[in-house]
Amino acid sequence: MRCFPCFPYQRRKKGSKVPPRDGKKQRQGGKRNRKNHGNADHVDIKAQHFTFRQLATATKNFRQERLLGEGGFGRVYRGTLPKSGKVVAVKQLDKHGLHGNKEFLEEVSQLSLLHHDNLVKLIGYCADGDQRLLVYEYMPGGTAENHLLDIGQNKKPLDWNTRMRIAYGVAQGLEYLHNEVNPPVIYRDLKCSNVLLDEKFNPRLSDVGLTKLVHAGDKIHGTSRMMETYGYCAPEYTETGELTVKSDVYSFGVILLELITGQRVIDTTKPNAEQNLVSWAQPKFRNPKLFPEMVDPLLHGQFPEKSLNQAVAVAAMCLQEEPSVRPLISDIVTTLGFLLEIPEDPPAHAPCKTAVNSKANSEHGNSSDGRGFPFIQP
Repeated sequence: MRCFPCFPYQRRKKGSKVPPRDGKKQRQGGKRNRKNHGNADHVDIKAQHFTFRQLATATKNFRQERLLGEGGFGRVYRGTLPKSGKVVAVKQLDKHGLHGNKEFLEEVSQLSLLHHDNLVKLIGYCADGDQRLLVYEYMPGGTAENHLLDIGQNKKPLDWNTRMRIAYGVAQGLEYLHNEVNPPVIYRDLKCSNVLLDEKFNPRLSDVGLTKLVHAGDKIHGTSRMMETYGYCAPEYTETGELTVKSDVYSFGVILLELITGQRVIDTTKPNAEQNLVSWAQPKFRNPKLFPEMVDPLLHGQFPEKSLNQAVAVAAMCLQEEPSVRPLISDIVTTLGFLLEIPEDPPAHAPCKTAVNSKANSEHGNSSDGRGFPFIQP
């Protein structure tokens, strides 16, 4: 019997169908250039420059019907580039708290070097006058929130395997930011609405690095940003403002819990005891018999029991209050890879076995609080 931190040291069987970790082949692309170019006009940016007029034309003068969404960083419009006909997403950044032109271009230069299949690709930028815009690849699938939490009557809910593939892709994106980029990038805005999907439901993280571009040193809008991510923030961040890669791991645990349950992280329409998803789930983490009750009812019981047990175990460890106890994102990626190898089988509601491997936990930088989190027995 093994706990999930032990999984990274097992070899996968031949013929594994786990999606490849595509970001590895692009490692060097993520190394950020910290060279000071001095003159902002000569900052080396690996993204295309657009004039404001070009982007106004692409979005039909930022018409309301072209609006895709609005958040703490600004508004996003659907645009079509005139020459190529390429459909893009144009983000018009909020002017409050923006850096000067030089600082903006230097940050965009760093963002343009980030390349991974699970990050939304930055295509270009605009810095005309006081206008600050970023041009991204267009994601036709919308957000994970749209398909998970805002499901219409005629919309088919995401099946279990698709949900776990989304979790796996999100974890891969974080692993790239934490382990492949030098210095590491703390995402800090991980939430369901920032996970964008393509037509095949492959996930990509959006708004990476935008916190540095917008609301820098702006306490009023900084408070607004925290309210937008309330429920996803790690306890140490809300209490002290401290951010580490383990803060991202906590936020990932919240997203994984949303994928499992189909519930919002904060839902004021529910009874008081059920309004905070993490608080509602914590007692259930201790009782494997309750795991099936946590699953999104829209799945109608269609999920592999072992996969559920492992997914809940990963979420529980990510949501530990003490940052040092949370797993590394690389361990999470490997564990979710094994989870995707679990064959489809009818759900069984018998309690699963539990174990706590204290020695293994301590060797891998994790420890148990003695509550006996459930883990798969291969």
